Amino acid sequence: MADKATIKIPRNLYNKLKEITDETGFNSVTEFIVYVMRDLVSTKELNRDEGEEIDGEELSSEEVNMIRKRLKSLGYLD
Repeated sequence: MADKATIKIPRNLYNKLKEITDETGFNSVTEFIVYVMRDLVSTKELNRDEGEEIDGEELSSEEVNMIRKRLKSLGYLD
């Protein structure tokens, strides 16, 4: 388990995220949070050096667009 870390968030935020995951295709709050964080990291990396790499794995522009589209449909992007 050395490749994972625990992050604490407020319970009310967790409960709201749980509601979102119950209404979407995500299997857990953790899966959703990892998805969102990877998108944020990808956006940051893309803005910094036009790269699209997360954890050493390169994302295709189609994958990045799919992530953005999903976040927009969930209300996280305008």
